[in-house]
Amino acid sequence: MNTTFDLYPAIDLRGGRVVRLTQGKYDNETIYGDDPVDVARGFVDAGASWIHVVDLDAAKSGVGTNREVIGRIARVARGVAQVQVGGGIRSIDDARELASHGVSRVVMGSAAIAAPELVSEVAKVVPVAVGLDHRGGEVSVSGWTKSGGRRVEECVGLFPEAAVFVVTDISRDGMLQGPDVEGLVAVAGVTNTPVIASGGVANIDDLVALRNTGVLAGVITGKAIYEGRFTVVEAMEALR
Repeated sequence: MNTTFDLYPAIDLRGGRVVRLTQGKYDNETIYGDDPVDVARGFVDAGASWIHVVDLDAAKSGVGTNREVIGRIARVARGVAQVQVGGGIRSIDDARELASHGVSRVVMGSAAIAAPELVSEVAKVVPVAVGLDHRGGEVSVSGWTKSGGRRVEECVGLFPEAAVFVVTDISRDGMLQGPDVEGLVAVAGVTNTPVIASGGVANIDDLVALRNTGVLAGVITGKAIYEGRFTVVEAMEALR
C-alpha cells in the first residue's frame, strides 16, 4: 500500500517548445507553447512537487539539444519541486550532465532495456526511473518505434536499483480516453518498486481512480492539463 501519491505535470520538449505527441507519433504533434520555463514556473506556483520533462529530440536522435532549457526548468523549480527527465539518456555521461543541471531523477527507457546493468551504474550518479513504455503489454523502445521483445511484467525484475518504474500505455498516450488502471495495478503487483502511471488521463476522476488503487506512487499527466480538462491546482486538491 502506497501512502504517497504524487502528481507529475509533464513538459514535452521538441525544438525548445512545449509539445504533445499523440500515441508517440512525431508526425502527430500539437504545440502548446514556446516557453517551457514559463510553463514549469506555472506548475511550481500551482504547488506541484515534481515536474516530468521529456526531451523528444534526444529520444529520437540521442543528442541532448534541450539540456540548457532543462537546466533552466530545474533552476525555476529548485527548492520547491523536483525535476524528473527522460528522453535519450543512454550513458552515464548523459545522466551526469543532467544531474549537474539540477535534475533529481532521470528516466531511462530504451537504454535500460538494451543494457539493464547500465541502470545500476547510472544509479550511482543520480536516481533512475526505468521507463516501461508498451503497446498491449509488450515493451517498445527507440522512441516507441520498435518492440523491445519483452512483456512489462518480465522487465520489472531486471532493475533492482530502479528508484521507480514509469509505465506508459502508448496506445492511450495523448488520447484522453482514460488510463489502463487494471494493467497498472497488475504491474505494481509484481514489484516492490514504486510504479508511476502514464498515458490516457482525461479528467480528475482518472487521477482519483489511480490514487485509490492504493498501489501506485503517482501519475504523469500533460495533455489533459494543456487542453484545460483540469488545472494543476485542481488536481492537487483532488489528490490531497
